[in-house]
Amino acid sequence: MQMEYKHIEFNDGWESIQEGIRKLKRIVEGSSEPDFNSEERMTLYNTIYNMCTQRPPFDYSQRLYDKYGETFEEYIISAVLPSLRDRQDEVVMLQVLVTSWEKHKVLEMWLSRFFHYLDRYFIPRRALRRLSDVGRNCFRDLVCRDLGANVRNAVLGLIHKEREGGEIDRELLKKVIDVFVEIGKGQMDVYIEDLEACLLKDTGEYYSRKASSWISEEYSYADYMVKAEECLRKERESASHYLPPSSEQKLVRMVQHELFEPLADVLVRQKVTAELAPLFQHIEDAATKQASSVGAGMPTQVLITDLVELHVKYTAHVNDCFRNYYHFHKALNEVFEVFCNKAVAGSSCAELLAAFCDDLLKKGGGEKLSGDQGIEETLEKAIKTLLPYISDKDHFAEFYMKRLARRLLFDRSANKDHEKSIITKMKRQCGVQFTSKMEGMVTDWTLARETQNSFEEYLHCNPNINPGMDLAVTVLTTGSWPSYESFNPSLPSEMRKSVEIFKGYYETKTKHRKLTWVYSLGSCHIIGKFEPKPIELVVSTSQAALLLLFNTADRLSYSEISCQLNLPENALVRILHSLSCGKYKILVKEPNIKFISPNDTFEFNSMFTDRMIRIKIPLPPIDHERKEVMKDVDKDRRYAIDAAIVRIMKSRKVFGHQELVIECVEQLRHTFKPDIKTIKKRIEDLIIRDYLERDKENQKVYRYVV
Repeated sequence: MQMEYKHIEFNDGWESIQEGIRKLKRIVEGSSEPDFNSEERMTLYNTIYNMCTQRPPFDYSQRLYDKYGETFEEYIISAVLPSLRDRQDEVVMLQVLVTSWEKHKVLEMWLSRFFHYLDRYFIPRRALRRLSDVGRNCFRDLVCRDLGANVRNAVLGLIHKEREGGEIDRELLKKVIDVFVEIGKGQMDVYIEDLEACLLKDTGEYYSRKASSWISEEYSYADYMVKAEECLRKERESASHYLPPSSEQKLVRMVQHELFEPLADVLVRQKVTAELAPLFQHIEDAATKQASSVGAGMPTQVLITDLVELHVKYTAHVNDCFRNYYHFHKALNEVFEVFCNKAVAGSSCAELLAAFCDDLLKKGGGEKLSGDQGIEETLEKAIKTLLPYISDKDHFAEFYMKRLARRLLFDRSANKDHEKSIITKMKRQCGVQFTSKMEGMVTDWTLARETQNSFEEYLHCNPNINPGMDLAVTVLTTGSWPSYESFNPSLPSEMRKSVEIFKGYYETKTKHRKLTWVYSLGSCHIIGKFEPKPIELVVSTSQAALLLLFNTADRLSYSEISCQLNLPENALVRILHSLSCGKYKILVKEPNIKFISPNDTFEFNSMFTDRMIRIKIPLPPIDHERKEVMKDVDKDRRYAIDAAIVRIMKSRKVFGHQELVIECVEQLRHTFKPDIKTIKKRIEDLIIRDYLERDKENQKVYRYVV
């Protein structure tokens, strides 16, 4: 005997379920209805279970899922919204909202138990919203969205009332805010979108008005800070009672920004600018009057010293008077960054800072400071204070290396320990790569002294080798030093013999290095036997080579000198001008005019005399150092950009154009601000050199070529 299975029709089943739902609503609304007993709960669950597990077409899972959502919609529209809309008093409305949410949670809890089969089997298979999400979304869409403006205004009104000194129900406010947090089931998206954004905006506007009114009422800065601190304290204390921790932090930052940013602008930006602008103008005027480069002499020391003192002064104000708040530090940094990247009389602050360091580090430069410690402290303060604000730090490095080279090569450095110390400080601040060449220069100079001592010992041990003059050679490593003009003049026999002796010595030490002589950096001490008295002349190697020609001839033409020395025309003109047209006329020129021409003739001035027994004859200055530095910097920047691009592409393999440019700028910004056009040119160059290639499908995407 086979038992016949009876299907439950949807209308019959749903009517039975609705009876249970109606009873649940009455319980939720607080009527004297008795709670569900176990038999009623099981009957409801089994009815829903059976309606969902019947074979098609009697499987009503989807229809029951839809009815579940409609149940919440019907309850909210019929019971919740009218009770909220009828409330004129904002506080009462918020109380009703909290009560309605508590009832909604109870309704949701029981219905989700009755419809649990849907949550466990049907919803996961169909990837639908969970039952709890359906109920909460209904409440958000129908209540929070429909009455959201009223709720927000009521919440903001309570907060505003408390800010003005009124008493409010903080517990109620916390419960209202918790409604928005709980709707998101712990996720803050709903709360942030529906309430927090408006709260932060309203807070910003409120304290912006406060700050403007305090400034317009001309409160003293001390009174302003007292009021601002009190507002900040109250805001922290209030927010801790009803806001989530994440919102509390955002709110405090907003209050700080609105209260302290206007004061930072008045007290820091405007006042510092008011002191720095005249300072820069004064230095500009002083440089113009002196008709000299700002990079030399007193104006540089005045500007850098005053900049450091102003920074120390205002940093102390920010730390002591303004509680070390970020907004005041930011304002101070912005002002100094603007001025530390301004040009003064054609010189950048990078060049001025390098010149300032040079003035203190060379002999006699730090005499006014209190000993070695005073020099080191002054240098450290200048580097630590101003270098971070200079955007083109590679310019500073190049100018500094040029001057460091002069101090080391021409024995102008006052103290080698100071040189090493300041390089170490720059290394800590800017990294190893920034100072690698500087360290190499100091190391070279130390090794050169050892090489010279070894050469002198070599001559002492080989008395048959006699150069005929005292010879000191400084051997340098090409990659560490700035580039210099190099030419090979035809040296007189006296000099040529000394050079060959040193070459022979050096080959005994190493056969794997090639010596390239940079005569433009050399100097000579020669005795001029003039009729009034002998005078020691301190001249360059090329000047000495030219003067030695007059040991065998009293009179030489320009063409004869040029043929014998084999010097470039511009170098020869400078040398002849220094010896015949400068302060010390060692040679007499015909015709006696102030410029050199190929038709001139020169004669040794045997009647020359001077009150000194030793004189230094300088070469005419060449005012293209800045151009050379810029040229070297541009070349180094191309290499740096190439290296950054290859580094990025080697790790990424495939990368978009815009992303590559952004990351390249980010990697290099600590040393200099790379130009976007230059980056594009370097990318094209790397494509030509087969480091990169364009993607065949997207021309704005690059691939690294292994």
